[in-house]
Parts: sequence; C-alpha cells; structure tokens
Amino acid sequence: MKTLEDLLRPVSPANVLRAIALAVPSDCRKNIIIIGSLAVGYHYFGQQEDIVVRTKDADCLLSPGIAAIPAGIAIAERLMGAGWTFKRSKNHSDPGTASTPDSELPAVRLCPPGQSEWFIELLAVPEAFSDQSQRWSRLKTRNGHFGLCSFGFLSLASYRPSPTDLGVYIARPEMMALANLLEHPTIRPETMSGGFAGRADIKRSNKDLGRVLAIARLATARDEDAMLSWPGLWDEALRDRFPAEWMVLARGAGNGMRSLLASEVDLEQAWYTCVNGLLASTPPTFDAFKLVGRRVLQDAIPPLESIGRI
Repeated sequence: MKTLEDLLRPVSPANVLRAIALAVPSDCRKNIIIIGSLAVGYHYFGQQEDIVVRTKDADCLLSPGIAAIPAGIAIAERLMGAGWTFKRSKNHSDPGTASTPDSELPAVRLCPPGQSEWFIELLAVPEAFSDQSQRWSRLKTRNGHFGLCSFGFLSLASYRPSPTDLGVYIARPEMMALANLLEHPTIRPETMSGGFAGRADIKRSNKDLGRVLAIARLATARDEDAMLSWPGLWDEALRDRFPAEWMVLARGAGNGMRSLLASEVDLEQAWYTCVNGLLASTPPTFDAFKLVGRRVLQDAIPPLESIGRI
C-alpha cells in the first residue's frame, strides 16, 4: 500500500528549478515560466535547499504563445535525448503518433533520469491572452507526438514574471492566486482524477482555492501587510490581459473564495491539500488556515471588486 510520502514526495524547489534550468536548451530558458507549487516555494524559500514542498509535477509555462510550439519541441527533444523518460499514465502508455487526434495526445510529462520524485509538464500561454478555452497544439518530436495545452487564466501567470539567477522565470505568486480565484467562481463537484495525498474526495476547486490561501499565508508570514498591494497589481493585470471584460472579472473575483469559507467541509479539503503540499514544511492548524481566508476577504479581494464597480 502506498504511503503519503509515496503519493506526494517532498522536493526542494531550489534543486528542482536548478535541474530544469541545466537540462533545457539555453536559448529556450527565456521562454520558460515556472508556475505552481515550485514557483511559490522558490519565491518564498529561495535557495534554502532544506525547505521542501510536497508535489509531483513541475509545471513549465511556455511564453509567448507564438514561441510555445518551437520551444516545446526543442525542450522535449533535448530532455528525452538526455535520458528523461515519458511518464506513463492510465490513458497514455507511450507518446502519440501522427494518427493520434489532437485531443487525445499525451501531455509532455517527462521524468528526470533515474528519478521518480517529480516530473516536468509543459503548458502554453494562449496566443490570444483573453482566450480562456482549452486548446491543444500538436508537438511533433523525434520521440513521438505530444499535446501542448493552454487553458483558463494561464495568461495571468505570464504577467510580469520574476527572473531568477538560473535563467528561467517564475510566475508571481499573487498572479497565480488571481488565476485560481477567477478559475473557480463556484465550488464545482469535480474531484481530482488521481485523488490527492491518499484521498479521492478532493474537489479540484477546493485544491486550487486552497492554493490562494497558502500563498496568502506565506506572503503575510514575510510581510504582515503584503496583501494590501495585491489589488493594484491584479487590476493592472486584468486590464492588460482582459481589456474587454476586466471589470466583470474583477467584480466576481471573490465569489469562489466566499463559497469556500462558507463550507467547513470544502475548507477542510483545501486545508488538507495545503498541509500536504505547499505548506508541508510549516503546516498551519485548521483555525489558522481559516483566519488566513478571512484576511484574504478583508485585504485583497474587496478592493479589487470595488475597482470593478467604478
């Protein structure tokens, strides 16, 4: 029987980012933005190799959209040529072929040589920032055909990313928080297909909205007033990425979070994903986690909603 450690292994964000930067072609590093838990962990923990997060994937966003396909091909071929292996799944035991429909192509998920603790996954910024639909682009590589996916509010993760001394960029945590808020205006019933840390009941909405609270906790641990600056940056990003609908998005930014905090069952799921994921090194109590949610609804969300009503 698999243990919790088997399901979500602790990894050092600093070590994983260093491995990615060293493995990809140097001329492609400028096109990579690390998102997700590793980006948040690296932002707040930096080079502290003893600080870990529990995760299994290193999400790499390829930007700009027009460069995503050639960069994706170059990265996939370079990694597989260096011994990285295709991560098999229930639906995909091998890379696709020329006859595989675009919608059925496997994502680019590759494990580093000799390791199973984590894998890299490639995603793409939409060619049109405001395009929220899920789209798959075919990557024809020497090792088979793959799908490069863009969806939802990924364009927000590419807004003013932070450079690193490794040559790759990381998404700003507050921008990832906004993307997750907008992606889940309600608590939807869909659960995570592979479960999470031994539980099969975790709703994806709860996991993603929990990420917002994890980011808020890490931010305020460093600076008590950190969230006061979020609404201004969120406003800038929404106007830039969604010029035709930024006001509607701003007005509805807090709907999902309010639903989460109104349900003890859903909030417990969000807390569980965080203490077994991004906050594994410094797990908060459930009550402390709930308090962070109240702070988000006080300091970050209402000012943005007010801007959207002007």
